[in-house]
Amino acid sequence: MSPLSRRAFLAVALSSTFLSSALLRARPAGATAASGPFTHDTVVARARALAREPYSERPSVPQDWLEISYEQYQKRWFRSRDALWADTDRSYNVDFFLPGLYFPRPVQINTVTGGEVAAVAFDLSLFDQTDKAPELSAEGNLGYSGLRLRTDLSEPGQGEPGTKTEFCVFQGASYFRAIGKGQAYGLSARGLALKTADPEGEEFPEFTELWLEAPASGQRTMVVHALMDSPSATGAYRFSITPGTSTVMDVEATLFAREELTHAGLAPLTSMFLFDATNRHRFDDFRPGVHDSDGLLALNGNGEVIWRPLANPKTLQVSSFVHENPRGFGLMQRARRLSEFNDLEADYHRRPSLWVEPQGDWGQGAVTLVEIPADKEIYDNIVAYWRPRDPYPAGAEVPLAYRLTWGEEPILDLPRVTDTAQGAKIFGDPGRIVTVEFAAHPMFDGGPEALDVHLHSPHVALSDGVLQRNPETGGLRLAFNFDPAGRDHVELRAQLRKDGNPASEVWLYRWTE
Repeated sequence: MSPLSRRAFLAVALSSTFLSSALLRARPAGATAASGPFTHDTVVARARALAREPYSERPSVPQDWLEISYEQYQKRWFRSRDALWADTDRSYNVDFFLPGLYFPRPVQINTVTGGEVAAVAFDLSLFDQTDKAPELSAEGNLGYSGLRLRTDLSEPGQGEPGTKTEFCVFQGASYFRAIGKGQAYGLSARGLALKTADPEGEEFPEFTELWLEAPASGQRTMVVHALMDSPSATGAYRFSITPGTSTVMDVEATLFAREELTHAGLAPLTSMFLFDATNRHRFDDFRPGVHDSDGLLALNGNGEVIWRPLANPKTLQVSSFVHENPRGFGLMQRARRLSEFNDLEADYHRRPSLWVEPQGDWGQGAVTLVEIPADKEIYDNIVAYWRPRDPYPAGAEVPLAYRLTWGEEPILDLPRVTDTAQGAKIFGDPGRIVTVEFAAHPMFDGGPEALDVHLHSPHVALSDGVLQRNPETGGLRLAFNFDPAGRDHVELRAQLRKDGNPASEVWLYRWTE
């Protein structure tokens, strides 16, 4: 099993510290303290009791484990043939990750078999190493930093049956990520975001303990439970994970507020966007694009579909899309051709999209997008989440349910935006030219003349939009121009309509200097 790449490793480990210098803090994992069979209610009871106690940071691993370099960390790797359940007919195997470096506090990992809990003991002998691996302390607060799930992803008549392929990782704070079949790891999700981009700094909850329900032979779905802790909140999570062409996670969570949660981010997603055609001129790079995701897709409670291309701004940008009872949102990777990246190692064209489908009543709030300046692709500089309108008071218990789909993006019927480009006008009055590409769709069969172009900006005047057939894609291209007139940012909105009805997604864009 190949190790995580340096970018993937650092993206999970450093994305939090890139946003803020706040330390990752959490309470000791402790032993499972429950009598009787284990259920998800066991974790809920733990989280509720924990929220009533003062927060206490868990101890870290010995100092020499923290001081190793990334290269030294990579000198040891888990031996997959000795994975959890490798010598059984259970449908999943589990690999483990070492602590240290960017993962200072170990996570207690348990198995649940027939309702009975058994702790997984830390065993350094399960890791192979090179002769360059440093000698490290064998005593102290040692344990695994996370885990990797593997299962048989082959279809009948395809591939070698019985080979267990990785598709999901839990490691670092409350981060986890997954892929669909044939994809490469990209963006991450996490349990909860708190105070993202706030001036006083962000708070990063941690999963302190995990429980793995032992799967039966041939079982398709893996169930993982997690206990979360942080200075402001605790939480109990249940993940029902089904891999495939897209990996689907049904998430049930209960949050407990230690303090008033004035800025909570629910179902948070974290990704990387360095550049594409919109800001390519700022990077001296042989590749035409570098990103894990290229846009925010949202379906609001009124059925309106919004597409917001991502940006790597020069100053931090926060955008809020006010909704009530959102029907879905997520970070998409629509660039799917190798030629759009020309990177034979990173496989950015194979990174998954991630779609969040809230279950139940999420009330009023906003899909929030945070875009952070970045100069290297090792940083996860994009965050998206649902921010409730009203704070959660101290002592509140907040039940949540949502579905995460890692893989292909959802089909929402309307013609999609596939590309955005912009640049300076060469002739005539000064200004900027913007082009928006729409994918081919039956709604366009009547040609551009059958469609109405709706353009709007609250800041500047826009030219009339020119809509043309793109002979290479079979879709349509919308072009227009505007003059920023000294402004440092301009909000833009465009949509195609047919007979008064939506004939495309709503394209939203924030131009910045």
